Amino acid sequence: MQVIPPTDIETAAAAIEAGRLVVVPTARWYMICADAANPDAYKAILEGKQRPKNKPLALVIPEHDRARSLLHFTPDAERLVAAFWPGDLALFLPWRDPADAARYTVVGSPALTTQAPGPLGALARAVSGLLAATTVNVSGDAGPTDRGPAITLAEVEEFLTGASLDAVVMDGGVCPAANHLTIVDCASEQTRLVRSGLVHPRAVASVVGRTLPTA
Repeated sequence: MQVIPPTDIETAAAAIEAGRLVVVPTARWYMICADAANPDAYKAILEGKQRPKNKPLALVIPEHDRARSLLHFTPDAERLVAAFWPGDLALFLPWRDPADAARYTVVGSPALTTQAPGPLGALARAVSGLLAATTVNVSGDAGPTDRGPAITLAEVEEFLTGASLDAVVMDGGVCPAANHLTIVDCASEQTRLVRSGLVHPRAVASVVGRTLPTA
C-alpha cells in the first residue's frame, strides 16, 4: 500500500481516476473509496470485504447543488441535509434520471447518499466523477467478536493484506468515534429511520418535526 498524508488530495484523486482504491480517514473510521462508475473496483472491494454480491456502496456527494441535480430530495430530506450535511447522516434518495441509476450501479437505486467533512469530502470534490465508499473491514454480523471497521493505520494494513488489495492510504491517525452514519430512508412514501448512529434519533426528530418510524 502507498501511504500519503490526508492533505494530499491530489494524489488520492489521481488514484481514483486511474481506477485504484483509496482509503480515507474519517472521524468514525477508515473508508475505502472507488470511482462510483467503476464496476471492477467495486468487485474488488466486495471480494476483499467478503461482502454479499451486488450490495451497494455509499455515494459521497461533493456538494448540495450536485446532489440536487442528480437525486430527488423530499421536504424531509431538504431539512435533514440543511441541518446535518456535511456530517454523519446518510439518506436513501432516488435518482432523477434512470440513466444515472444504470451508470452508477455501484451505489444502487435508491442511492445511500452522504456529504462528508474532512478528507473524504475533499476527495469527493476533487474527483471528476462520483465517489463511492464503504468501511474498511471484512463484512461481519456485528456480534461480540466482530471488531468492526478499521480505526488505525495498522488495522487498515491488516485488512488490505488479508484481502489482497492494493490501495493508496491516507494516514489520519486514530479515528476516535468508531460509530456508524445515521441512515434515513427518504425514498419511500414515508420517511423512516433505517439505522441509528452518530446523529441521534432525537436530533432527526427535532429537525423533521416528528419521531420517525423505523424501517
